[in-house]
Amino acid sequence: PLAEFKAQGRGGIGVKASATRDNDFIEKIYPATMHNTMLFFTDRGRCYWLKVYDIPEGTKGTKGRAIQNLLQIEPGDSISACLCIRKLNDPEFCKNHYVVFCTKQGIIKKTCLTEYSRPRTNGVIAINIREDDNVKAVALTNGHNEIIVANAGGRAVRFNESGVRSMGRNSTGVYSIVLDDDPRDGVVGMCVINDVEKESIMVLSEKGFGKRTDVEEYRITSRHAKGVKTMNITEKTGYLVALEVVTDEDDLMIINKSGTT
Repeated sequence: PLAEFKAQGRGGIGVKASATRDNDFIEKIYPATMHNTMLFFTDRGRCYWLKVYDIPEGTKGTKGRAIQNLLQIEPGDSISACLCIRKLNDPEFCKNHYVVFCTKQGIIKKTCLTEYSRPRTNGVIAINIREDDNVKAVALTNGHNEIIVANAGGRAVRFNESGVRSMGRNSTGVYSIVLDDDPRDGVVGMCVINDVEKESIMVLSEKGFGKRTDVEEYRITSRHAKGVKTMNITEKTGYLVALEVVTDEDDLMIINKSGTT
């Protein structure tokens, strides 16, 4: 319950938000009400639904339950993204919003939210995915947003989502960015721009280098372009690993592989 988190003056120490198991950490926090629906998307491109009231409630100190105990996820698959939807039973809202997927190999796909408005226990195919690919990011758009996709080689492409036509759940999608020949290259993230004035783009590299850039510095191109340099990748920086849209008011939590936050 939200009541467990009291408002504090800025500069406070904060409170423990949740207990976690070893080598685990909190990545996303969503405010939600009992009748909101969570949509969970897996690496292999399936979608599962869960009403917020079906998620076990706990205090700030409890660890929660493993997601495999709540959803019938196929063996070997894992959750790679989730969306919290307020009005899944509102036909008008669903008709005007889209679920946009981006995969590691640079495939982007847009599907009307209506196609995900009828929950099924075993989940449904959300995107048709190749053997050597997996879902990297999922976002909700309003049909008029701008999208930025970045690759490990330090480039980012910005385009209007109108350049990606809406497709059915079973389709594969189209290319979003031209990847490098490097076997280690792949998409590291996708973000959706809602407010060009207030938001900026933050990128982070393997060896801990990070920076923020105004959205305007990324010129708009068509999709499946090489894009522009978002960070100079050298041996010192390592490959790019993350791309996030942030505002001045946001706090950031960065964690490394050994679990130091």
